[in-house]
Amino acid sequence: MADVLDLDAEVVRPYLEELTAWAAGHAKTAPHTILDIGAGTGTGTLALARRFASADLVAVDLSPNMLDRLQAAAGAAGIADRLRTVQADLDPAWPAAAIGTADLAWASSSLHHVADPDRVLANIYEALNPGGLLVVVEMDAMPRFLPDGVYPGMEERCRQAGARNGWNAWPNWTGHLERAGFTVAEERTFAIDLRPAPPAANRLAHRILGGMRGRLADQLPPEDIAALDRLLDPADEEFVLRRGDLEVRSARTAWAAHRLTE
Repeated sequence: MADVLDLDAEVVRPYLEELTAWAAGHAKTAPHTILDIGAGTGTGTLALARRFASADLVAVDLSPNMLDRLQAAAGAAGIADRLRTVQADLDPAWPAAAIGTADLAWASSSLHHVADPDRVLANIYEALNPGGLLVVVEMDAMPRFLPDGVYPGMEERCRQAGARNGWNAWPNWTGHLERAGFTVAEERTFAIDLRPAPPAANRLAHRILGGMRGRLADQLPPEDIAALDRLLDPADEEFVLRRGDLEVRSARTAWAAHRLTE
């Protein structure tokens, strides 16, 4: 998973820059402290550090291995002195003393993983300074990589099978945010359409298609299994790591919400 997160960050960096610019447009003031909830390997953390060059960052994640990778990436990016990591499981309780307060909170592809998101949203509300901004981001579905006409419908059938299994399932967060006390400023869908795909997309496609083959084999028709096997076979002319025709098509939905100014 850590490798997939890092590859995704490399592939969709233009989208991340657009997303953080959108977040900056909703911030009432330049943030002094940013809280990244479920930071993983730091996709959002590093993008936020680039956007808000004077802000300090607090990255929270359950996995110490993810946080180690984030600290290494922060060192390579020259922002280690601005970053503090907190290893915490948010399900039992919110570690208020360890996390502190922030002007901007960020929860990208993380909120749907917690056992009680409404309680965590209430915790985030309390952790934000008055007028602070929360940005919640979710991935709409697994990305597509193959051009139209190449194994038609196979990727969509994989996406549908993943959805039936509850992959990345999340609700519309607007009502949840409002119940926690937030005022929702905007809900926006960001379309990602990279044609041609950047070089790292081949490795990302290999990891994601391999995951589909491993998890969905008993739910796909034989022709889709055969297509995946060809795409994943280094000896086959269709091998995804050698293809020069890949695209990246995906979408992310984001919410910008404010704590009331007191």
